[in-house]
Amino acid sequence: MTALSGALEDYLVLRRSMGFKLERAEKLLRQFVAYCETVDAEVLTADLALKWATLPEGASRSWVCHRLSVVRGFSRHLALIDERTEVVPTSLVPHRPTRATPFLYTGEQVKALLAAASFFRSPIRRATFETLVALLWVTGMRIGEALWLDNGDVDLVHGVLTVREAKFNKSRELPVHETTVRALHAYAKRRDQLCPDAATSAFFVSAAGTRVLYCNFHLGFQELVRRAGIEARSASCRPRPHDLRHSFAVRRLIAWYRDGHDVEARLPRLSTYLGHVHPANTYWYLSGAPELLGLAAERLEHATEPRP
Repeated sequence: MTALSGALEDYLVLRRSMGFKLERAEKLLRQFVAYCETVDAEVLTADLALKWATLPEGASRSWVCHRLSVVRGFSRHLALIDERTEVVPTSLVPHRPTRATPFLYTGEQVKALLAAASFFRSPIRRATFETLVALLWVTGMRIGEALWLDNGDVDLVHGVLTVREAKFNKSRELPVHETTVRALHAYAKRRDQLCPDAATSAFFVSAAGTRVLYCNFHLGFQELVRRAGIEARSASCRPRPHDLRHSFAVRRLIAWYRDGHDVEARLPRLSTYLGHVHPANTYWYLSGAPELLGLAAERLEHATEPRP
């Protein structure tokens, strides 16, 4: 084991003791350390980090910046141990991250996605995708949260889903509508018929009887989008699984505005349900749809009108 690889192990242990999962970061950092060993580098420098981050040639600026940010954290740790270490500066590759424009699905588009699942040959894959897409639409869960649900997390008696150690290591309970409970119960019954010997505790299972992997769900979802005939609205506004979450949040806010509720007072409830750490993260959805902006502006206009 080299000095850099040993330092990496210590870094991962330290960061995880602080609650960070580092699943993707670990993979990238191990690749970086392997690169350092390939070029016989014993000391982490900014130039070394940049050469690795720009591999392969033609990588997007956002990808390069992401790789550099992962190494930057490691370099700060190493600098406390080895004074020869150069902390990777944030100015090395200037980049202003931008959020993808949310693709807000309509009810008809979601119905088309569910209907498209009938094209899957595997009965369990068909049932899994139908139920997963519908669940994301009606709860706004992150796809990773839905995929990591275990059987014990789905309480069909009380109608509550338990999301354990999700983003930022936060757990929460999600009450769901009785129609959702019935759909989940029907799926569980069908799943047990089709995969009686599934070697997993996962609620949603793949055709192989294992937990559904995110990469496989993503590929399957893109197939649903193609078969449903749903097209991107622009280069930065493409239909993604995560946009079902955006759509849920926007629909809820629009409903509150139309019903005359105090949206600002109710926003913390939506933040809690979505698993946001701060309500400010939920406020972002207010700018995610023209209809929402119009309703908010109309509410503000009425509030500022002079009273007789």
